[in-house]
Amino acid sequence: MSTGTKDYYAILGLERNASDNEIKKAFRRRARECHPDVCSDGDAEERFKAVNEAYDVLSDPAKREMYDRYGTVDPRMSGGFGADMGDFFGGFGMEDLFSVFFGGMSGAGSRRVRTEGRDMGVQISITLEEAAAGVTKDMVVNRLVPCEECGATGSADGSAPSSCPDCGGAGQRRTERRTFIGVMQTLSPCERCGATGRVATSPCGECQGQGRVPDRDHVEVEIPAGIEDGMQIGVSGRGEAGMLGARSGDLIVTVRVASHDYLHRESTDLHARVSISVTEAALGGEITLPGLNGDVQVKVPSGTQFGDTIRVRGGGMPRLRGSGRGDLIVHAAVEVPRKLNKRQREVLSELAESLGEQARPTAFDKVKDWLSG
Repeated sequence: MSTGTKDYYAILGLERNASDNEIKKAFRRRARECHPDVCSDGDAEERFKAVNEAYDVLSDPAKREMYDRYGTVDPRMSGGFGADMGDFFGGFGMEDLFSVFFGGMSGAGSRRVRTEGRDMGVQISITLEEAAAGVTKDMVVNRLVPCEECGATGSADGSAPSSCPDCGGAGQRRTERRTFIGVMQTLSPCERCGATGRVATSPCGECQGQGRVPDRDHVEVEIPAGIEDGMQIGVSGRGEAGMLGARSGDLIVTVRVASHDYLHRESTDLHARVSISVTEAALGGEITLPGLNGDVQVKVPSGTQFGDTIRVRGGGMPRLRGSGRGDLIVHAAVEVPRKLNKRQREVLSELAESLGEQARPTAFDKVKDWLSG
């Protein structure tokens, strides 16, 4: 390994032949040790970032293979720790996951924390061709997943959670203090049970009794044909995992359809601007236009003018609900040749004469007629 290159295996305390499961366990262990919420060392934040970076590379087969071979990862392949489709969480990353994991509380004050997992929102980008045909996309999502070690129970021996002895199962602790106006009572979330009111009798060492751990999760998203930009797809149960086996949230995927090089979409119709020659516009004919599902034959009527539209039935996008497709609407742009040779000028002059077109008088002709009159 070259000088100055980060040794990701050393950062996680692993041998180079470590299995995927060993990498995952080492990442969680090191992350817990150096997370800024639990480690007071001055370099805790930098160490935590290094652990995230190492896991980002070693947990991805393609990145790990490149790293093992070249000692580095192509920058174009790495977008930071997160989904392989880019950062879709709006700032909700691995550090936020660990903050929830260590703190176990979604808010302060007297409110009881929710044990159900939260919904998570992500974005995914597809091409217009993929939107027309439908596609299955594989995303890598950072989320809290059910702990496999304890079966999401939070217990090392499989026993059911019991009522928290510190708060009596209320999830809140009541404290009293005397003031000059009397005794004041304050409710605060119970730290021992994470404000859930329940604790594992024998906490799982992998998830620290929460029944969930932070991880990278591969999620397949089925995108139907005809989907429009900005529409959302819900993937049930693939959001944040609940605590102690509670219901997981959903993954809400917002689909962004990228702009096309020459096709413009309006609902189920597609619009395209096509250049045609003067002769094609005058005589009519048939032109070939590349479409989303192969070439499209477009019949140009004789006498087509600049800006005229030609509608090709069924040449547009499939309808998301119902059968059939929209239309392809071709906008004609008649191109006039900028340079003509002598013979071409003669032919066009003969055509103009046969059509009864008179040459327009120039300014010199108008002056000459005025002087002679």
